[in-house]
Amino acid sequence: MHLAISLNIAATNGQPALDFGQITSFVREAEAAGVDMVVISDSADELSSSPFEATTLLAALTTVTDRIGLVAGASTLAHQPYNLARRFASLDIISHGRIGWNVTMRQNPCEAGNFSRPEGFSDDDFRRRAKEFINIVRALWIGWERDALLFDKAAGRFHDPDKMHPLNHTGEFFSVRGPLNVARSPQDRPVLIMSGPAEADIDLASGAADVVLIEGQPSEALKVAVGDLKRRAAAIGRKPETVKVLATIALTSVPDADSLQALLESSGCDGFNFVLPADVPGLQSFIDRVLPELRRHGIAGQGQQGATLRAHLGLGTGGAE
Repeated sequence: MHLAISLNIAATNGQPALDFGQITSFVREAEAAGVDMVVISDSADELSSSPFEATTLLAALTTVTDRIGLVAGASTLAHQPYNLARRFASLDIISHGRIGWNVTMRQNPCEAGNFSRPEGFSDDDFRRRAKEFINIVRALWIGWERDALLFDKAAGRFHDPDKMHPLNHTGEFFSVRGPLNVARSPQDRPVLIMSGPAEADIDLASGAADVVLIEGQPSEALKVAVGDLKRRAAAIGRKPETVKVLATIALTSVPDADSLQALLESSGCDGFNFVLPADVPGLQSFIDRVLPELRRHGIAGQGQQGATLRAHLGLGTGGAE
């Protein structure tokens, strides 16, 4: 059973933003409690402010944590695939393999206007572009074989050319030569997460995502959604256990742990993703009241197996399938 926490640090409606000390304290307490990963985003559909960009915040959090997985939201609309792939690969190296990328498959009108695309994309174009973007990033992450970089000054060999694989991608929306100018990361590929995919995105999620966060639903509906996603993964040759499905639940109070346990057993999902309010009282309530209740019922405190986020989640290698 896996446990994630989602935290959007974008402050809206004049509420005070969390500072680095408050975020650090919470993440460290979550780590001590055995939480597998914290998923941080920093955007909202209305005017908002945040003192941090999510991936920059992750770099800082790696220096004050040792085991917990650290995931940042980053959209395909606001980045180029090469730069995003390089950033997450670098973070994975810094963290010794604890990084993930959360892809949210929707357009943010506030965001589009800041990236030379105020009109956004049609839904079909957005999905095709996002799929191409994700596939480029995943391929760039494994453009170097694990022992390709030699740094052999005496022989004048920086790398083994037979173990370097330029991408040479020319597609509908992007042209990317590759490879990355950073080494292969400890996980081969950082963990790729998709949040709340629409029906039109399920095939992409089942083919590319390591973790899918889907809205918590009545047990029968959740069971159908989990089964559908894992069947689609199996149909394209993936082992169903290599796609972890976590039920997303927005917390406003202490949840009924018995109901959560029943939902876990009846739905076939692999754990929970709790969405928390980005305020100090809400975070402290989760640490002081919710986590102890979850631990008493065996829903928390079992995570962080192995050194990397992939190991925490039981995902195995992130290399080419």
